[in-house]
Amino acid sequence: MTIKILGGGCSKCKALEAATKEALAGLGVNAEIEHVTDFSQIAAYGVMSTPALVVDEKVVSYGKGLKPDEIVALLKTYYCT
Repeated sequence: MTIKILGGGCSKCKALEAATKEALAGLGVNAEIEHVTDFSQIAAYGVMSTPALVVDEKVVSYGKGLKPDEIVALLKTYYCT
């Protein structure tokens, strides 16, 4: 599983990255996390509002920060059913 945090490096983006790491640790999942700050790459995902969370090249959330439990729920919905 590869995970990308899309955003310019603002505090909300950093918080989403930290929450994602916490969620993954809670699930016992080892995943590579990449922070994408280049706006042309972000736009290529169709994201116009950051921060955004991309899992295995699929945008699962954008425009808001998420708490670790919300990320766990997203991962379970998309990848554990």
